[in-house]
Amino acid sequence: MFEKLRLEEDCIGQIEVPENDLYGIHSVRALRNFPNSIPFHREWYEAMGVVKLSCYFTYKKFKNEALKTYRDKLPDFRFLSDDVLESLIRSATLLSGGKWFEHFIVPAIQGGAGTSINMNVNEILANASLIDLGEKPGEYSIIDPIENANIFQSTNDVVPTALKIAVMKLLLKLEVVINEHRVEIEHVEGKCRNVLRQGYTQMQEAVPSSYDKLFSSYNNALSRDWWRVSKCLERIKEVNLGGGAIGTGLSIPRFFIMNVVSELQKLTNLPVTRSENLSDNTANLDSFVEVHSTLKAHAVNLEKMVSDIRLMGADLFKNREVFLPEKQVGSSIMPGKVNPVIPEFVISLVHRVYSNDLLISNLCGQGCLDLNAYLPAIGHALIESIKLLINANETCAQNLLSGLKIPEKTELSSPIFFNPSVTTALSPFIGYNKASLLAKEMKSKCCSVFEANIRLNIIEQKELEDILNPQNILKLGFSLKDIR
Repeated sequence: MFEKLRLEEDCIGQIEVPENDLYGIHSVRALRNFPNSIPFHREWYEAMGVVKLSCYFTYKKFKNEALKTYRDKLPDFRFLSDDVLESLIRSATLLSGGKWFEHFIVPAIQGGAGTSINMNVNEILANASLIDLGEKPGEYSIIDPIENANIFQSTNDVVPTALKIAVMKLLLKLEVVINEHRVEIEHVEGKCRNVLRQGYTQMQEAVPSSYDKLFSSYNNALSRDWWRVSKCLERIKEVNLGGGAIGTGLSIPRFFIMNVVSELQKLTNLPVTRSENLSDNTANLDSFVEVHSTLKAHAVNLEKMVSDIRLMGADLFKNREVFLPEKQVGSSIMPGKVNPVIPEFVISLVHRVYSNDLLISNLCGQGCLDLNAYLPAIGHALIESIKLLINANETCAQNLLSGLKIPEKTELSSPIFFNPSVTTALSPFIGYNKASLLAKEMKSKCCSVFEANIRLNIIEQKELEDILNPQNILKLGFSLKDIR
C-alpha cells in the first residue's frame, strides 16, 4: 500500500511530503542536504516550544494593545485571527512538553545557522495547528509556517535563545547532581576519618597521609565546580530574542521587542534578560566558550578523582587497601575477572567533553560579521557536554562511591608502618640521621618501624607509638610543645 503524499512548494521548487506528517518541505530539504544520523537534542526542541510560546503571548498582547489604542483608526496592518493565534498557542504549549518530537527530522549537525531547526519547528506548529482547527496538514493558506508560526521571529534570535533556555535548565540539574555526588564523597570521608594511607608524589612513595584528606580534596574540587556552574547562568542570561536577523529589530514591532523576553522569563522562571546590545548578542558566542570552560574544569576534576580511585583499586597497587564495587563481569574468556568499568566510563565521557571544548572554541571563533553560522554544532556540543557530566556525576555517586571499600581504622600492622617514609614524622624528635637509621633497618629487614626501633633502641617504644598515632601524624605541622 502506497503512502499518500502532499505536494509542497518553496522558492526553489516542489517536493512531495507524506500526507499526514507534520514536517514540510524545508525539513525534507534539510534532511537530504545534511546526511548524518546524529539526533537533535530533545531539550533544545522543547525550549524552542517555550520560546515560540513567549512570542505568541507577546503577539497577543501586542494585538490587544493595538486594537485598544487605535480603536477605529488602526493602521493598515493585518493581524492573525484569534482562532489561528490560540491554536498556535496550544500547539506551542504541547511542543514545549516534547510532543511531536518524532516529526522533528532535522539532524543535529547542519549548515544554515539553525534555519532548518526553526523551520522544522515552524512546520510542526503550523500543521499541528491546522489539525487542531479541523484542517489538513499543508493547508498553508490558512496557517503558514513562515508568515504565521514564525511571526515577528528570526532563526537568528529564536534558536540561540532556545539554546540558552535548554542549557540553563540542564545547568541547574548539573548543580544538583554535583551536590549529590559530594554527599557520597563526604560519606566516604566520614567513614575513613584519620585512617592513614601511604602518600604518593609522581607515583613514588612519599610521606603518610590519610584517606579522609584525599577524599576531602575531591570534595573541595567538586565544591569549586558547583560554585562555578552556579555562576554559569549569569554568563548566558542575556538573550537576543526580538532582535530579528542581526539584532537590529528590523520589521519587528518595538512593543514586541520590549516585551517578549519578559514573557519568556515568566514562562521559564529563569533569569533571562534582553541584551543591551542585541547585535553583539547575535554576532558573538563567547559566552558559550566561557560556560564550556567551566564544564571542562569540572571534567578535569572528575577524571583526576576516578583515575586515583581506579589506581588505588588496581591489582598492580602495592599493599592494596581500596576495593571498587564489582559492577559487572569483566571478561568473556577469563573467569572471575572484574574491571573498573565506572572509572573507565567516566574517563571516556570527560574526554568527549574535552573534544567538545575544542570544537566550541574553534567554531565560536568562526563567527563572521553579524552572525555565527555554526550555532547548531556549537549548541549540540554544549548540551552534550552538560548531559555527559550529569551522567558522570550520577554514576560516580551511585556505582563507584557507594560500595567503595576503604579501611575504617589504622592498625599497628598497617602497611603504612612498614614504609620507611613514615620515619619522616620522627625527624623533629630524633633528628634526620637517627630517623635514617630506622628507615635503613626497615628496608634491609623488611620490618615495621616498631620492630626496627626495638632492634636499634633509638626511642622509647611508647613515645614512638604516641608520635605515630594517626592524629599526631595528621596534625598540620608541629609546635615546640610537641617536642618532649
